[in-house]
Amino acid sequence: MFDPARKTRSEARRTPWRLLALLIAMAGVGSLSLNILVPALPGLATKFAADPASVQLAVSLYLMGLAAAQLVFGPLSDRFGRRPVVLAGLALASLASTAAIFAANIANLVVARVAQSLGASTGQTIGRAIIRDLYDREHAASMIGLVTSVVVLMPMVAPLIGGILDTLFGWEAIFVFSAGVSFTVFAWAALALPETRSLSPMPSWEGHFRTDLAALASSPRFFGYALCAGFGSAPFFSFLGGAPHVVVTLLGHTSAEYGLWFFIPSIGFMAGNFAVSRLTARFSIDALIWWGIALTIIGCLLNVLVYVALPGWEMATIFLPQIVIGVGNGLLLPTSIASAVSIRPQVAGTASGATGFIQMAIGAAAAQLGGHVTAHASDAMPMLLLMLTFGVATAVAVWTLVRR
Repeated sequence: MFDPARKTRSEARRTPWRLLALLIAMAGVGSLSLNILVPALPGLATKFAADPASVQLAVSLYLMGLAAAQLVFGPLSDRFGRRPVVLAGLALASLASTAAIFAANIANLVVARVAQSLGASTGQTIGRAIIRDLYDREHAASMIGLVTSVVVLMPMVAPLIGGILDTLFGWEAIFVFSAGVSFTVFAWAALALPETRSLSPMPSWEGHFRTDLAALASSPRFFGYALCAGFGSAPFFSFLGGAPHVVVTLLGHTSAEYGLWFFIPSIGFMAGNFAVSRLTARFSIDALIWWGIALTIIGCLLNVLVYVALPGWEMATIFLPQIVIGVGNGLLLPTSIASAVSIRPQVAGTASGATGFIQMAIGAAAAQLGGHVTAHASDAMPMLLLMLTFGVATAVAVWTLVRR
């Protein structure tokens, strides 16, 4: 009997790069949209006469939308197929980005951002499922790693793009750009994305989903690794929430300058990811996780110490230690996520969604806290101490849960 999914798998193995390029673009929509607005947040507070904490909801609730969507869209794609869910999500992201251009107040903008996050999340969430449909576990791991290694650049480049657009044309240009990118990827997917899910009757899919979540919930090691990913990335999200106010409002720099400096952490993060690809054959996954945690804590401590020791060099003392934190994140994130998904390989999709939910939920809280602690501060120290707190929390979570 002819099996279109089997034909798609065979074609994908022969020519994977075109499909991978599309999956990278799909996943990149969510990552790009997350950070591209960050440099404009101080200006939005002035434009809408809103307090910084309210404006920060445009980032933190976006993260919450990404978190919630990962628990929903994976099962929906199992039920209705990958292609229709991806196309619906990208269409929603395009429409929400367009609606944000015409936001009359901060509440309207936040609502549009939440809708944007729900739609944009489908590319990343279902992209991993598409790869698992097409490849065996070993090949899928390398393909997911390849997609992720490119996508991680998006949050680093996005503030630079957003800062330039905001400085030259105003904040509305950011959403014009986002809408254009989302629609372009939607059109590309409509033309080129195959259906990779073999659709068959699944009358009890809701029951299976609840059973899988219950099985994961009973594993302390799963939560240890998932919390490692969440708390480990929280210093970055704290920085994401607080740094724009510090740089633009307190230090008087432009949003474009913030975007240029923000690119610095990507150097460390890429180095950490590259190190993982080279060191997994020589060291255990748990050892690399602990090295990542140690470097994250050391980087946060260094951030505090040089900021105090070198007054007048605020931009350098705030941003340059982020390289060390980035290396730590590059080591601990891929290893902890891989470990969480491997606790129960037979439900790797549910584990991936649950891990993503935990990571993004903690990230959203950290971003909101970062904005809150800097809103009424006179310097960057509250933000830096918050980052250090999350670094220590990462070590506590792994020590207490993974070692059990």
